[in-house]
Amino acid sequence: MKPWILGLTGGIGSGKSAVAEQFASLGVHMVDADQAARWVVEPGRPALLQIAQHFGDVVLLPTGELNRAALRERIFADPAERQWLERLLHPLIRSEIADHLARADSPYAIMVSPLLIESGQYRTVDRVLVVDVPEVLQIARTVARDQASEEQVRAILKVQAAREERLRHADDVLVNDRDLSWLRSEVERLHHFYLQLRGGRE
Repeated sequence: MKPWILGLTGGIGSGKSAVAEQFASLGVHMVDADQAARWVVEPGRPALLQIAQHFGDVVLLPTGELNRAALRERIFADPAERQWLERLLHPLIRSEIADHLARADSPYAIMVSPLLIESGQYRTVDRVLVVDVPEVLQIARTVARDQASEEQVRAILKVQAAREERLRHADDVLVNDRDLSWLRSEVERLHHFYLQLRGGRE
């Protein structure tokens, strides 16, 4: 039977990576949308060639890899260029994710995406799990992890979907405001629940 797909998301500093690791340790097949976005522009992949043809060699590093900083400058300066890039990459990322999910041999598989709601990816999954955390904790964790300033973290929070918006799309919510052993037991509880679902529905 084809595994059903759980979308896992949460704002910056919510601990969705820790949650994903716990699910993976239970043998759940996992795909990270951010990783898929990196895979499609690796040297030797058609997307990188098209990007270089379009923007010129300035977007390549001497090693032949994508110069992300140079590309970012180009697309932030010009919304039309950003749209061109999105039109090229989004279908490739979608098919990369689909390929990886198709190889899943667990009863359900997880797609981890920080922008699951904003990108509309939630429409491609059977169920949505949101890792939620109070904003003060989100900011404190991110400042500690990334050595970022509170202002920088607040700016990122503004770009991401508001908590309310994320929670509105959630089928399940895991409030990650305690320690790792508590988190582990919560993930195990959800995992047992998910194993009983057919197609992600009760």
